[in-house]
Amino acid sequence: MFVVAASYAFYGWWDWRFLILIAITTFCSFASGLLLEKREGQRTKQKWVSSTNITLNLLILCIFKYFNFFGENLTALFQVFGIELDWVTIDVLLPVGISFYTFQALSYTIDVYQHKIKPTHDAVAFFAFISFFPQLVAGPIERATNLLPQFLEAHSFNYAKAVDGMRQILWGLFKKLVVADNCSTVVNMIFDDYQTLSGAHLLLGAIFFTFQIYGDFSGYSDIAIGTARLFGINLMRNFNYPYFSRDIAEFWRRWHISLTTWFRDYIYIPLGGSRCSKWKAMRNTLIIFLVSGFWYGANWIFICWGAFHALLFTPLFLMGKNRKYKDAVAKGRLLPTAKEALQMIGTFLLVAVGWIIFRAETIHQAWDYIVCMVTKFSFKLPAHGKDPLIYIAILIVVEWLQREKQFGLQIEEKGAFRYQAVRWGLYYVIFITTLLLAGQQEEFIYFQF
Repeated sequence: MFVVAASYAFYGWWDWRFLILIAITTFCSFASGLLLEKREGQRTKQKWVSSTNITLNLLILCIFKYFNFFGENLTALFQVFGIELDWVTIDVLLPVGISFYTFQALSYTIDVYQHKIKPTHDAVAFFAFISFFPQLVAGPIERATNLLPQFLEAHSFNYAKAVDGMRQILWGLFKKLVVADNCSTVVNMIFDDYQTLSGAHLLLGAIFFTFQIYGDFSGYSDIAIGTARLFGINLMRNFNYPYFSRDIAEFWRRWHISLTTWFRDYIYIPLGGSRCSKWKAMRNTLIIFLVSGFWYGANWIFICWGAFHALLFTPLFLMGKNRKYKDAVAKGRLLPTAKEALQMIGTFLLVAVGWIIFRAETIHQAWDYIVCMVTKFSFKLPAHGKDPLIYIAILIVVEWLQREKQFGLQIEEKGAFRYQAVRWGLYYVIFITTLLLAGQQEEFIYFQF
């Protein structure tokens, strides 16, 4: 009850009216689970129950997130044929985190229908599962099979878990406030005035946005996972040092893990996955990338971003090399080989080009930015933006050294860290550094999704 009350107060603080939406989603999904149990053995009726609830949840999502997009594009399509269509648009705010909690609710209905989990009769636990405030507005997107059973168990305060959670929160705050927010100032300036700047400036803007979105989103995930651990709740990992990837396929196994695995389990595998002909498997992969882009927003720029990554992924898939790298790079070694270093740099640059598309407001602007970056390139480095480079370097060094652990500040209390003074000294250094070097406050990027 406390978690539900805290979560609804947290979400309602932004706009209380959208509490109605999350309550409807939660109640209908809870009721669907009970109906599925009641209709056990009646597969046709179960299919109708699950389909109805899935349709209702997707309908709510589409009305608020995609209604105007489809309307505007339908109007433009009819205009091509000389037909003026007076399409009604709706002027409402997009409920923060609607994609996250909708997908979480969908996973419950699907898992119950597929007998991966038994429906819960505890309404309070289910409301807590859907609305759990640490990950409510920007993930990780949790599965009912992992998170829901944890609300049905008794919990007592665990000091070791709480300490570990606080470390992860602290590291998440550093990534968000110091790295992401300082990068955002330079990124905004460069993208707003990219046509007058040199190629070196534009490359710097692309690199800074690459770290801005990582620091922003993975920082939030660290804060969410760490906060949940204070309650004794274990959320799934959402990032696994994606910028140390050796190819695009590895990048997507390490970036926004909760979303990519959701699409894998609930769309890719039901479509046939890779257990079909090569061309059908490639079709399934293309669908996943396009849907992933569309998930981010009702804008062709996101679909283009998804198509760009599909284009990069396809050669690896056709050659059967899309699952080549599964372990941490340079595992057990301090430094990577020359080949590994070149692979990581090449993958990073390709990802950075993709983030230019993601950051741009239109497809034309993205193309223009990339063309200007290449054609106006000079080796003269811009004078501004040095401070974020230092913060990025700190982030890279720390996460490289910690790449075989769950997060950047996960430490074992042995060696020098067995002394409390050393541990607390480290915490205070990071905490004070974060306070002193925090950039201009920016809203989390993923709140808009």
